[in-house]
Amino acid sequence: MDNIDPAELRRKVENLHALPTIPSMLKQILGVIEDPKTSLKEISRFVSNDPALTLKILKMVNSPVYGFPGRISSVSQGVVLLGLNVVKGLLLGISVFDLMQKAMIGLWEHSLGCSVAARVLAKKKGVKEFEDVSIAALLHDLGKVILILQYQDQYNAIMSEAQSKGILIYEAEKELIGVTHADVAIWMTRKWSFPSNLVDVIGNHHRPGVSRSTAMDTAIVHFSDILIRTRGLGFAGDPLVPAVNTAAWRLLDLSDHDIREILKETEDGMEASADLFQ
Repeated sequence: MDNIDPAELRRKVENLHALPTIPSMLKQILGVIEDPKTSLKEISRFVSNDPALTLKILKMVNSPVYGFPGRISSVSQGVVLLGLNVVKGLLLGISVFDLMQKAMIGLWEHSLGCSVAARVLAKKKGVKEFEDVSIAALLHDLGKVILILQYQDQYNAIMSEAQSKGILIYEAEKELIGVTHADVAIWMTRKWSFPSNLVDVIGNHHRPGVSRSTAMDTAIVHFSDILIRTRGLGFAGDPLVPAVNTAAWRLLDLSDHDIREILKETEDGMEASADLFQ
């Protein structure tokens, strides 16, 4: 396959607005997300001006994924309840994963499942900002979206390499292009001025042991990713399920009963959110 230059890849990621494969609506959304001066009011106005985007946001915030079923009737109400960072993450997730549904069947379902599981687990562990953890889980595979959009042939080769060698996608990425989808996600989320806790969790979801400032949040997203893979919800591109990191497992301190409860709540939430897949 043609080699991918990591420096060129990073330049492309950091100039994403200029990429021809990015739809005009996503370019506009990125402009809004990237501006650190964007206010809640401006976000509400931006979303409300697009009926299709409004419908998607309202469907998402009224689903069991975000815990306000049937209670939010306007975008401005949702923005106030969820907060700026969560709504920015939702906008990005909804727009990017529309593209991902076409590029990798099952990744949207996998990401949404992780988001639901992370929310359930974060609440169980008493995490105050559990919505942030849920958004980090929704966006944890964001880097795969960009890699597939920009390097479809090479990414197919990466997936074939993982399949033939029986290794994980991120290991094949490291082997063939020198960086992983988690590295790409770090570049992107920093570029878009996401809070450092979200950047840290998304960038370390495969290596939670190195995360210091967000150890619990990262462990939650790491475990949720593996739980959803084990249950067979959606598809993350890997031929196998990774082992749970030892440090994360100790930190979470979950019993078999806890895991059964988390899985039951996650499956109920996914079932009640079935229309988000359409």
